[in-house]
Amino acid sequence: MISNSYLLGLYGISADSSSLIGASATPAKAKKTQPTAPWANSSAATAPKASDLVRAALAGRKVIDESAVDLDMAGASPDYRKLFAIYQGLNTLSALADRADDKGLTKLEADQLNRRFSAGLEEVSKYLQTAKFEDLKVVQGVSKTSVKTGYAQEKAPASFVAKPIHEGALDAPVAAFAGDVKFAMSVKSATGTVSVSMDLSEMGDTTRTLDNVVAYMNGKLEAAGVASRMGREMIKVEPKTIKSGDKTITLPAGPDQWALKVWGSSGETVSYQAVDTSDAVYVTQNVGGTTGSSQLLKFQTDGGAAPTPQQGVADPFWVEGRVGRSELPPGVESVRDSVTTADGSVWVLADLKAGEANQPIKGTRDVALMKYDSAGNLVQTKLLGAASKANGFSLAAAADGRIAVAGSVTGALEPGKSGADAAVADSFVTVFDSSGQELWTQRRGAKAADEATQVGFGADGLVYVAGRSKSAMPGTMALGGWDSYVQTFSQTAPNRKGVVTAINMSTQQFGTAGDDSIQAMTVSGADLFTAGVENGRAVVRRFTLDASGVPTLAATRDLGSASGKIAGISVENGKVVLTGETSNPALDLGTPIQAHAGGTDVFVAAFSTDLQDKSSDSLTFFGGAGDDTAADVEVRNGKVWITGSNRDEGATKTDPTRAYLARLDLATGAVESNQTWRADGDQAKPASLSIVSGGASVLDRLGLPQGEVMQADSKLLTVATSARVGDQFSITPAGGGRALTVTIEAKDTLDTLAKKISVASGRQLEAKIVSDLKSNPPTQRLQITPAANREGAVITAGPAGKDALAALGLTPGLISKTATSDKKTIGLNLPNTLNLNDAASIKAANDALAAALTAVRSGYRALAPSTGTITNTQTNKGSSTVYQQTQLANYQAALSRLVG
Repeated sequence: MISNSYLLGLYGISADSSSLIGASATPAKAKKTQPTAPWANSSAATAPKASDLVRAALAGRKVIDESAVDLDMAGASPDYRKLFAIYQGLNTLSALADRADDKGLTKLEADQLNRRFSAGLEEVSKYLQTAKFEDLKVVQGVSKTSVKTGYAQEKAPASFVAKPIHEGALDAPVAAFAGDVKFAMSVKSATGTVSVSMDLSEMGDTTRTLDNVVAYMNGKLEAAGVASRMGREMIKVEPKTIKSGDKTITLPAGPDQWALKVWGSSGETVSYQAVDTSDAVYVTQNVGGTTGSSQLLKFQTDGGAAPTPQQGVADPFWVEGRVGRSELPPGVESVRDSVTTADGSVWVLADLKAGEANQPIKGTRDVALMKYDSAGNLVQTKLLGAASKANGFSLAAAADGRIAVAGSVTGALEPGKSGADAAVADSFVTVFDSSGQELWTQRRGAKAADEATQVGFGADGLVYVAGRSKSAMPGTMALGGWDSYVQTFSQTAPNRKGVVTAINMSTQQFGTAGDDSIQAMTVSGADLFTAGVENGRAVVRRFTLDASGVPTLAATRDLGSASGKIAGISVENGKVVLTGETSNPALDLGTPIQAHAGGTDVFVAAFSTDLQDKSSDSLTFFGGAGDDTAADVEVRNGKVWITGSNRDEGATKTDPTRAYLARLDLATGAVESNQTWRADGDQAKPASLSIVSGGASVLDRLGLPQGEVMQADSKLLTVATSARVGDQFSITPAGGGRALTVTIEAKDTLDTLAKKISVASGRQLEAKIVSDLKSNPPTQRLQITPAANREGAVITAGPAGKDALAALGLTPGLISKTATSDKKTIGLNLPNTLNLNDAASIKAANDALAAALTAVRSGYRALAPSTGTITNTQTNKGSSTVYQQTQLANYQAALSRLVG
């Protein structure tokens, strides 16, 4: 007689006699209900050594390989083979991460591990998109019934809250309103522009409280026949913790703060114009050491007609002449550069270690271009959109409003393009229009590391980039060590689709056999000047530019041992002006006007543009007996503005630093002004300096900007987020089917993206814009849910280097009505942005992989049948899996034929 249990056992199925056709069958005891898992502590499933996994992965063996999975149970569901293959792939990635965390790794091995890890992660991602499970869903992300984009766009603003100008009782006079306060408020509508003059002297003896001044201004607006109005807003004050030396001080919340508020009206645009102005100097600084913050400071020069600056509210480190201070977003790691534009605003270049809550970054570090109005309000943040990490080193503004950023990038910048080596930094330059929309990007790297440290605009729209490289840049030859280079880019005319690109006109590499760098560059007419440190010496080079803008080296001047760094170079009144810091008291420029005071001092040198040694050369030193730094410099109208920090004589790097802003007369070397100040943690370290003509006025006191307020943010995803044209993600219907790719285009907004998601999901998903009116200011996000009476779909991250989900703040995974409670769905929560770049990244990768491995083990338990009948524990309905049901039906049909 044929044993039913024997035949069932061939399929890995056990049953009692009541479940089978044929009552004469003899029951058999089940020996196994699941194949042995690769993580089980069994001699039949001995885990491979981590070193063997690393060796195999580096040798090019596939991370996920179903054919390498051995199941020790006949007839087991194919889901097990897939699940075990995923586990082994994740285990290999974990081994690579563990190896990358070992001490004493060479850079070559670390780079190899990082590259193989990224490739393996992409292999896992692709496998999850194509693997067909019968009784499970395994997704790279998490499972939810609804998701919203992390990115949120502001709704069209109906009001504008200025910076706080008063604290305390509302019936008290406001210091900011004292004295000669007059300005103009313009309201533009379809019928024209109405200018309303505001002069608080017209209030007579009325006490200038906040409410009284607001009433005066609204009376003027009403008389002018416009609908926009002024008001007041209370600003909630939170306790603040600062560090002074070794002491941590918690400042109390203090009294209520109040600010002016502008109530806009539909169809009206409000702007402010100053009557009396002075020039303004912006200084960016990093404060408080490694755990500190970054700030934008604004100073009023001592010329012009603007009223004398006053100390603002909540400004404990105020100094005379300062008219404003703004805290940069908390994700800023360091400020690099800044430039001002014709409208009085200032662009700040910074490196981000994290994006703001409503504007996430893709990788571990990105470059941010932040625009502030004249009152210090952040009005726009443009992210570069690097997939892994990037640093911005230099910023330049053109007369037509274009902005250029230069720096270095590791991994992908343009979607899917990671350079010759995804683990080695390349130089890049990106040019934006005045609205922050990217015009073009050029990435030109050597085989070894290189970086762009300077950028500037020339005639006819040309862009010049200078930097350094450890090997030959394309089309050049290496000289040894770090070499300097200069590149010229020409912007093309827009094509039929309005797209512009850039052409590399020339690349020149130069220097010594040692380490060289360019630390400053300027374009003056038909000349380009560079300054830097070449093999330890301060060297200035002059290039002549031909008709097409290609530079040719014309002269070189060696100024002696650098013993420091260069802060800036410019051409003023027919002379080259070079500024920096040095401990060398005898630079090769003759006898100094002001002698070196000791330690490291700031120097200002002026010499002929032909770089020849002449009697008219001048050199002056600025500083004290301690160490003085030159962070940035700007020369204007024969005056040299310098900012930096100084330490007392004998101080160490951890001792307090004071910041300074000084103005020197170029001709005499005389110090005309020198403001110094402290900051949180007694660590004030200025980073950049920029000047704007007429940028300071009484409006600074009032917290109001010069120009238009309530400017609408760009709705374009490529402007408002870190997404770049060509970034992608894919959508697969939950019930199975072909994955369709969603690609970000230049004109995409949240609205157009919502339509793309609906179409790509086969109408399985509904994407719509939802408002958050409780946020301040109110925002809108994209919300994705399963469509009515549909199963939903799986959203999968794009390939490495071109993933759009990270930029949008979306989590990959299954979106289904039952996703959060369905045991059949396993979410690995494994982002494509994981890498082994540094210790923090390695820890993040290990944590994510550990969680993903746990999720796979949960999937294994979910596949387990119950005892007794072949009950599927996932459904608890007393039935086997689909695969087992099919096998059982085949067996029963065969059994019927045999016993018949």
